[in-house]
Amino acid sequence: MPSSAPLAAHYLRGKMLIEEELDRAAPQRETALTIGVFDGVHLGHQHLVQKLRQKAAEENLLSGVVTFRHHPRLVLYPEVKLTYLTSLSERIRLLQGLGVELVVTLSFTLELAQLSAREFVSLLQRHLKMSALVIGPDFALGRGRGGDASALQALGQELKFMVEVVPVKEWQGEVVSSTAVRLALSQGDPRKVSQLLGRRFRLAGQVVKGDERGRMLGFPTANIAPDLEQALPADGVYATRAFLGEAGYKAVTNIGIRPTFGGSQRLIEVHLLDFEGELHGQELEIELVERLRGEIRFASAEELKAQIARDVEEARALLSS
Repeated sequence: MPSSAPLAAHYLRGKMLIEEELDRAAPQRETALTIGVFDGVHLGHQHLVQKLRQKAAEENLLSGVVTFRHHPRLVLYPEVKLTYLTSLSERIRLLQGLGVELVVTLSFTLELAQLSAREFVSLLQRHLKMSALVIGPDFALGRGRGGDASALQALGQELKFMVEVVPVKEWQGEVVSSTAVRLALSQGDPRKVSQLLGRRFRLAGQVVKGDERGRMLGFPTANIAPDLEQALPADGVYATRAFLGEAGYKAVTNIGIRPTFGGSQRLIEVHLLDFEGELHGQELEIELVERLRGEIRFASAEELKAQIARDVEEARALLSS
């Protein structure tokens, strides 16, 4: 039988990494915490954070969010493909924008997954001075998801920390979740995505060199190279707003493979209205407003050019209203 010593040493190193990451936060006073991925920071997350801040204010605690750098499913089920709605930096910015005083980023590892609920909350008490934990009704942490709401409430009584369970947030009878946002995005429904997020969905990336077909058609485009793990909307043409730093522009964005030209690679092409200048190498952010149409294969470049002209006029009218 192989020795268990190497496994024990590996587990110990993993636990030390977790403690090092928690130690970096070093809160100056006791905290009220909530825990999760918070992908999208949607209305459900915002509702939870609002209750967290209320609890922190009532108990004179520091409000804090513990979020994972990557989704736990990517570690537990690496064969499953999972896209993200918001990058880690965007999540942190949005959470801070909600008034959270402390955002702690934690690497989700197999070692962390093996911690019991008791071990994990004990670490939060020791390193983050946790005095209150605010969670949703379906929340669970610890090995085998053993730390569900009832188990955490029992642990709270034993280990002397408060547990508040917040009801889920619903929109038109549907529970607001990251999964629901991804589904609406994949269906090309920017309005529903905006309603679930409480803001318009944004994509960002560096402008990379393309084949300049848009310029040849009279509608030059900036080609964005998003992260491969970024969730993207359904293929089609969208009325969007584009942002270069603080400057905003009306825009038309095509997402797809460009079937008229026999394309196979999925691209994001942005045509900024009333803009002249060089965009290559710059960081461009777009905000989805409305889907104008699906992606279509045209019989000729001239037919495509005529349709793009109609798309531009429709987008201009929509974005001006």
